[in-house]
Amino acid sequence: MTTTLLAVTPLVIIAVLLVGALWSATRVMPIAWLAAVGIALLVWEMPPLFVAAASVSGVMAAIEILWIVFGALVLLYTLMRSGAVDRINASFAEISDDRRVQIVLLAFFLATFLEGVAGFGTPPAVVAPLLLALGFPALAAVVTALIGHAVATVFGAVGTPILVGYQQPLSAVEGQIADGTGLTVAQYAAEAAIYAAIFNGLLGALMPTLAVGMVVYFFGEERTLAPVRSVLPLTLVAGVAFAIPYVATAVFIGPELPSLFAPMIGGAVVVGLLNAGYLEPSDDWAFPPRDDWPDHWVGDIEPGGETATADAATTNTVDDEGIADASADSHSMGLLRAWSPYIILAGLLIATRVIDPVASFLQQGPILAISWDIFDTGLEGAISWAYVPGTWLLVSALLAIPLFGMDRGQVVSAWREAGGKIVSPAVVLMFVIAMVEIMLDTDAHGTAPVDGSMIVVLAEGTAATFGAAYPMIAPTVGMIGAFVAGSITVSNITFTAFQFEVATTLGLPTTILVAAQSIGGAIGNIVAIHNVIAALATVGMVGAVGRVIRLNLVPLVYYLIGGGLLTTLGVYVLFPTLF
Repeated sequence: MTTTLLAVTPLVIIAVLLVGALWSATRVMPIAWLAAVGIALLVWEMPPLFVAAASVSGVMAAIEILWIVFGALVLLYTLMRSGAVDRINASFAEISDDRRVQIVLLAFFLATFLEGVAGFGTPPAVVAPLLLALGFPALAAVVTALIGHAVATVFGAVGTPILVGYQQPLSAVEGQIADGTGLTVAQYAAEAAIYAAIFNGLLGALMPTLAVGMVVYFFGEERTLAPVRSVLPLTLVAGVAFAIPYVATAVFIGPELPSLFAPMIGGAVVVGLLNAGYLEPSDDWAFPPRDDWPDHWVGDIEPGGETATADAATTNTVDDEGIADASADSHSMGLLRAWSPYIILAGLLIATRVIDPVASFLQQGPILAISWDIFDTGLEGAISWAYVPGTWLLVSALLAIPLFGMDRGQVVSAWREAGGKIVSPAVVLMFVIAMVEIMLDTDAHGTAPVDGSMIVVLAEGTAATFGAAYPMIAPTVGMIGAFVAGSITVSNITFTAFQFEVATTLGLPTTILVAAQSIGGAIGNIVAIHNVIAALATVGMVGAVGRVIRLNLVPLVYYLIGGGLLTTLGVYVLFPTLF
């Protein structure tokens, strides 16, 4: 019990100071890192060299994430300077200028598609600034982008959370799987992924409704859910149109493509129905007038939208001459041309992930991937700078320059703005991921007096407390991993074998508890600290981490309770005879 309480201490510090007291992340994260260092040294007796190595590994991981954020910012500012954002804005107004409809199209379908092709926290980092440019308050843009992409993280970038997150830890119990099912680890992982798709498909079908409800309630003129009523046909059809191909792809094809096919098919269905005059809400809903917004809704980047172009000369985050000229040109810009950098980005991401020789070369090729056994401790740090989406975001931004005929001043302004916005999140991310690596590696030196790392001890204490009721909180274990590590893949690597062993100990279907791991891992992404920070960085309000997490507790609670009920129903009623 004592070690469990000590293991949770860094997380308690974050919860109390960041979410409760609303301290800035730049103040909280160094404190949490110091707490993790102290506990690792004194309780787990982690050698200082290993503590340093784990911290360096975290810094290297942070650099990869910052590369994504920087790329997303450069691409956003490039589109702003060129006038492409104004043209994209007008195109959404042609489908619907209702903010609720835009949430479904962008924060759900576009975000889930980007998760399917890229992962790595890319969707919120790309979609949040696009929503901001369309006129959303920065806080609302981040909240909805995080909520919208959650269900797609189960399969992430081309199935990585399953192909790596399930298979790697389950290789340790390969014999048990073979004896119990006759399946290989890969086959068993694909089987568990089907149940993960079913559970998350059921839960995720309501996520468009939840995302719209969050914005309507917390960012409307009045605290009411009444405006959700008229958009329910759209949000429910969108959820079902996503869920059906999502589950079907997992069942009939495998774990690589559900998060790609579902948003493509579902989005095409919904856009087609909207263009045909169906599903459009009977009333209009918009944010309150800009002058009425509380200060905490916005950051350093002024929202765009209908008034942004007209007010560009007074906006302190844009280049007066560049935007003024670009806005004039944007009226004659074709929609395909305006979207072309994002189309190029999608093509590049698919090519670099689906074509195996290309993906392998980018991840392992000389110079393209940096790997280091840090201080000869066995703890590795890696930066696959050519593979991560940040590189392809930057390539897309560079290709946009001739596509839009941008001049030198516009280009320099875009890159200068992006560079200025990356400094603050850099400090926060390096400390928080260094803390995570310490918590994951506290037993890496092999002589720790405590059995298991801080993360494993924390999960074991949770399971021991609940016993036979464990299925109800099994998704919470996955959520803890994603919250701390900011990655469902890391959460799966950390806890999938643990879920398997708990199921074996309790005599419950292992397949269902492994699937439940992905329920928590998926929803944990919407409160994962460095996912939140990365998204906030792209809209210029890094200090709002606590506010975002506090707001996103609403969908988090829904998903965990719903996931717990589905898991309990699965192990005791629907699938009690599964291995």
